[in-house]
Amino acid sequence: MIEHFNFDIQLIFAILNGKVSAAINRKLYRNFRQNGVEISPEQWTVLLYLWKQDGVTQQELCNATFKDKPSMTRLIDNMERQHLVVRISDKADRRTNLIHLTKTGKELEEKAYIIAGQTLKEALDGVTLEELSVSQEVLRKIFTNMKE
Repeated sequence: MIEHFNFDIQLIFAILNGKVSAAINRKLYRNFRQNGVEISPEQWTVLLYLWKQDGVTQQELCNATFKDKPSMTRLIDNMERQHLVVRISDKADRRTNLIHLTKTGKELEEKAYIIAGQTLKEALDGVTLEELSVSQEVLRKIFTNMKE
């Protein structure tokens, strides 16, 4: 079916290899910095999960953010240094640490959401709701096709 389409394979692979997400992440990073929020887009994805469900395992965060364990360990180490999260031993299994937000991490939520919302609005400028809906469905299908 796809062989009937006339498409720019370089553009398709650039999009699917993360050029769009990289551009959005750069803009989000700049917008956070300009507003005094000292977090990275990667930290933002971890915080997003923790704001919904605090006190989860590192593995849960890996699964939620599609990061491997070494990357997540580095990310959490940095977030601990910034006093955004703390590792606390799981009372049920002392071998496991649960990642909890600190007061500082919790206090970032509202401001970070506002900045991220503004960034998303900038990214979607000129995109109709219909275009967004179709794009979302196409990307969902591609993601499903590529799941391991």
